[in-house]
Amino acid sequence: MTDQLSRVLAALADPIRRDMVARLTEGDATVGQLAAGYDVSVQAVSKHLKVLQGAGVVSRGTGSPRRPVHLEAEVFDLMTKWIERYRRQAEQRYRRLDAILAAMPDDVRPDLPTGSPT
Repeated sequence: MTDQLSRVLAALADPIRRDMVARLTEGDATVGQLAAGYDVSVQAVSKHLKVLQGAGVVSRGTGSPRRPVHLEAEVFDLMTKWIERYRRQAEQRYRRLDAILAAMPDDVRPDLPTGSPT
């Protein structure tokens, strides 16, 4: 797993890290501020942040020890493009299936719900 998408997905596999990302969508925070929301040590939160930082999901300011953690939201464009590609493929399959079903005579058409899934 050396590509960027794999690193991002691996980093987000942990529920605490996903929650940290959700919290950082509201704004930058220090490690201490992030740690306050969890029943784990500041050191454990720092380790989670290092994983997120290694995947390019977050960055840390330079300078003081209270460097804020910043969400690098553009990394999610990579995931969105990957997911969107497969969503479009699934929609195309459903459209083909809808066309096949529509072309079938009513007496042999299976009794299926109408509309494609969303």
